[in-house]
Amino acid sequence: EQQMLAIGRALMSDPELLILDEPSLGLAPMLIEQIRDIIVDINKQGVSVLLIEQNAMMALSIAKHGYILETGKVVMDGEAQKLLGDEDVQEFYLGLHGEGGERKSFRDVKHYKRRKRWLS
Repeated sequence: EQQMLAIGRALMSDPELLILDEPSLGLAPMLIEQIRDIIVDINKQGVSVLLIEQNAMMALSIAKHGYILETGKVVMDGEAQKLLGDEDVQEFYLGLHGEGGERKSFRDVKHYKRRKRWLS
């Protein structure tokens, strides 16, 4: 309710840009879907949205372009759908592995060495 109230308060000023920082933080999965749908509706009404979100799957599913940050540095960027399909993104940031895209435990993923630099 607080997240929706904050978004509603921001929309009262008829903004051109809405910056949302972790709108899904601490919410139940069903509420995350509602927040996601609200963000999509806001964008369809012509408001640009800058979304900062740890839930990469949710964020990339509604974004046009995405940036992946690690310790404050951009390590990868591109069209959101391309990032969702990228094997490294799936493995290191979404916890998916293999052709079936089955989820892996963080304990199984955390030992992978990340590439030193993904951006040129």
